Amino acid sequence: MDTQAIRAALRARRAELQAELGVLMTVTRDPNATIGFGKRVGEGTNQAIERIERVGQADALSATLADVERALVKVEEGTYGICDRCGALIPEERLQARPWTALCVDCSAARAAR
Repeated sequence: MDTQAIRAALRARRAELQAELGVLMTVTRDPNATIGFGKRVGEGTNQAIERIERVGQADALSATLADVERALVKVEEGTYGICDRCGALIPEERLQARPWTALCVDCSAARAAR
């Protein structure tokens, strides 16, 4: 396993996620804008819905960023490729598809089922 290449890929992904989060977290302020949830879909409602969607996107990006950070720690610790939950080896195919994963397929599925 080429830890230098893995480390570089994870750092690149971290930079991408941080940039995406930076864009999402930038709030443009319009002092005349109002946000509301009326009976009709109006400009205020559209803006509120867009902000809710942005929060959801930011949450997902933040979760992935945390996974990338965890994977970088695992590389440094020498535990990269070992499941955090059960201690089994994570298959190479999974690590190639999702290099920031810290769980094997079974543990990941079990976590998602909760």
